[in-house]
Amino acid sequence: MTDSKTSITYADAGVDIDAGNALVDRIKPAAKRTNRPGVMSGLGGFGALFDLKGAGYKDPVLVAATDGVGTKLRIAIDTGNVDTIGIDLVAMCVNDLVCQGAEPLFFLDYFATGKLAVDDAARIIEGIAEGCAQSRCALIGGETAEMPGMYHDGDFDLAGFAVGAMERGTDLPKGVKEGDVLLGLASNGVHSNGYSLVRKLVEVSGLGWDADCPFGEGSLCEALLTPTRLYVTQVLGALKTGGVHALAHITGGGLTENLPRVFPEGLQALVDLDAWDLPPVFKWMAETGSISQAEMLKTFNCGIGMVVVVDAKQAAAAKAALEAAGETVYQIGRMQPGEGVSYLGSLL
Repeated sequence: MTDSKTSITYADAGVDIDAGNALVDRIKPAAKRTNRPGVMSGLGGFGALFDLKGAGYKDPVLVAATDGVGTKLRIAIDTGNVDTIGIDLVAMCVNDLVCQGAEPLFFLDYFATGKLAVDDAARIIEGIAEGCAQSRCALIGGETAEMPGMYHDGDFDLAGFAVGAMERGTDLPKGVKEGDVLLGLASNGVHSNGYSLVRKLVEVSGLGWDADCPFGEGSLCEALLTPTRLYVTQVLGALKTGGVHALAHITGGGLTENLPRVFPEGLQALVDLDAWDLPPVFKWMAETGSISQAEMLKTFNCGIGMVVVVDAKQAAAAKAALEAAGETVYQIGRMQPGEGVSYLGSLL
């Protein structure tokens, strides 16, 4: 008499290798359309190759950035609206990277979930490819991790990794001085920071995600999932006009915390809050939560997604270049002696 045992497969444990292979096949066309000079190999290998000389660099310095999307993912997961969350992921990385003066070259993503749903995963990664295409950054690799027991049904997480380059000696920030002008580039919404507070405010409001948006058109979830604006090509064009001394991506910490990251001790950013109008989404949040102006400025971008610090004599040229590239630009202040950020006027 012999014992018989049932053969257990990896799929029985919750990991479907065939689904992973199917996903790779689905996303190859999306990745291919992000190709740019320098790409030597893409998806499918153990690593991806990129030729800096082929990208046109002579004496390059590499710059790397990594980020995620935070709890904005929770809204995308709960509503099933996952098509643009990949754009957020790319933007959070490449907008940071360009602040060093670098051109984004390639991007890798990490997508982790408990049970791989090929269609949903393809929609997410196609969004990543769209973000890469808009910032002229090649999607050359990534990792899809199916980890049963680590994530609840339908949940997933995303992380992104961007690598860029610049010619030696062109790094930013550099040369920020008294009298430099602050040009604020308009945001197109909340972007990807402060969403734990956003979700709390929606809960306080009593509205559902599918409710009519109280501050704009469409549903509330559609408005709050507006993807983070990509500033890469516009800012790189402005750098060519000369006189740009620093760039600050206004993410978590708002203007209050992010501006001091790009200027030396002994200088202060004087910001005129009357230079632009607070967008409706931020007015709604401030009113819903009785949030103070100081808290708003330290938590959200409040309508300014990127700040360009530029020599006063060249500010007009930089502003014109940015506007020609499609940006809404406000002259929001100047650099002066002092520390941190000082505010004039009022947003609320």
